[in-house]
Amino acid sequence: QLQLVESGGGLVQPGGSLRLFCAASGFTLDYYDIGWFRQAPGKERQRVSCISSSGSSTNYLDSVKGRFTISRDNAKNTVYLQMNSLKPEDTAVYYCVIVQGLGCSLRIGSWGQGTQVTVSS
Repeated sequence: QLQLVESGGGLVQPGGSLRLFCAASGFTLDYYDIGWFRQAPGKERQRVSCISSSGSSTNYLDSVKGRFTISRDNAKNTVYLQMNSLKPEDTAVYYCVIVQGLGCSLRIGSWGQGTQVTVSS
């Protein structure tokens, strides 16, 4: 099913930081483009960030540019999302998934459980 496992979410105050982790069990990630997505209750799913298989190309949702950084360490079979200067509107369940195509528009993998990020004072 090419399902990934997210972790690292939690409760943080506005202006705080979190690092999310994306890992695979039973296969390697180095051949795949990976996207981070988020969905808040009552809102559409958003594509937050994507990274190419080699890590040489990245893109971001406009509202997170300058605050979030996607990276990967293929030797550790892990993709990361560093989130700084968090805002209440960043509150959502965050998912990572194997993607393909321009702007990570084609989903290859299946959705996992996600990890909850809550930004609140």
